[in-house]
Amino acid sequence: MMSGFQGARYPVLETVKRRFFIFDRSLTIVLGLILLLGCLAVSSAAWNFPGRFEGHLRNIAVGIAVMWIAAMIPPQKLMRFAVPIYVVGLSLLVGVALFGLIKNGARRWLNIGVIIQPSEIMKLALPLTLAWYFQKREGMIRWRDFLMAGLLLALPVGLIMRQPDLGTAVLVTSSGFFVIFLAGLSWRLIIGLGVAGLASLPLVWTMMHDYQRHRIMTLIDPTSDPLGKGFHIIQSTIAIGSGGLIGKGWLNGTQSHLEFIPERTTDFIFAVFSEEFGLLGNGVLLVLYLLLIGRGLIIAANAPTLFSRLLAGSLTLSIFTYVFVNMGMVSGILPVVGVPLPFVSYGGTAFVTLSLGVGTLMSIQRHRTLVQT
Repeated sequence: MMSGFQGARYPVLETVKRRFFIFDRSLTIVLGLILLLGCLAVSSAAWNFPGRFEGHLRNIAVGIAVMWIAAMIPPQKLMRFAVPIYVVGLSLLVGVALFGLIKNGARRWLNIGVIIQPSEIMKLALPLTLAWYFQKREGMIRWRDFLMAGLLLALPVGLIMRQPDLGTAVLVTSSGFFVIFLAGLSWRLIIGLGVAGLASLPLVWTMMHDYQRHRIMTLIDPTSDPLGKGFHIIQSTIAIGSGGLIGKGWLNGTQSHLEFIPERTTDFIFAVFSEEFGLLGNGVLLVLYLLLIGRGLIIAANAPTLFSRLLAGSLTLSIFTYVFVNMGMVSGILPVVGVPLPFVSYGGTAFVTLSLGVGTLMSIQRHRTLVQT
């Protein structure tokens, strides 16, 4: 009774609360702590990079703004835009293949007045479209639908592999596969595809670029090229191991400050963090990521529609893929690919993409709550 009276008495306050205090509390707390640890790591790693830490803070501000906008958009509106976004993203990928800019031997960018990387669009466009596709067939999903979903997945992934961009191809593939898996793909088919994939490895090996084959050989034996391709893995594993139990302390990482760790503010930020905060710091970071992923899966499980469940599940498991691949490559158990550590690595495009994903999770949770109340 009292709360209703206060709402009627202070309508402006209620409007402000409804418009601006829209973030899911659990996600906000966990994400805030991850961002704090990321700021500590980037500020140390960027000690000799003037303006890099300030740029990281700007990326965080932009990411929060994007997250807020995404949290305001109802999932039903997102579903309406799924196919147009996919078509635009696919068209831009074709444009990259025909007219893309070449940097360091890779054709990944397109100049449309501003330089963009269209493959980033597919990280969200693909799960959106696949979730829309299965929503339209809810209750009558057949094997043909999984075949069609596989085709929708293969088209952008094939174009991204041609660029070549193995890291983004892995992330886009995983985001699409998670939707297909959560839609009810049978384990029998998954195991069959896995066996077929293993059998095709010799053929895949012959189709890989020289630098990709070199990365795999370096993974097996980094010391075969210690001053070349193996340098990244050797130095990052030294940094991780030298951190010990409690680390060397903030700003005291010798591997990073003596510039032994390459790409130390971006892809290899985890090596800097491990050296300075040790095993205990890594444990705290892992727990925070698990809480973030766990909250995302709870949102997915409680989502009111098939579209929301598939989209939330895919976005959450995609964050898991980012974390697993980044930590795996930095610690030397996976090949080195260009995958940042979510909300810790410096980088504008990936940060905005991840923020958009978390904002969509918050939208799914927020609008479910609004419907229930």
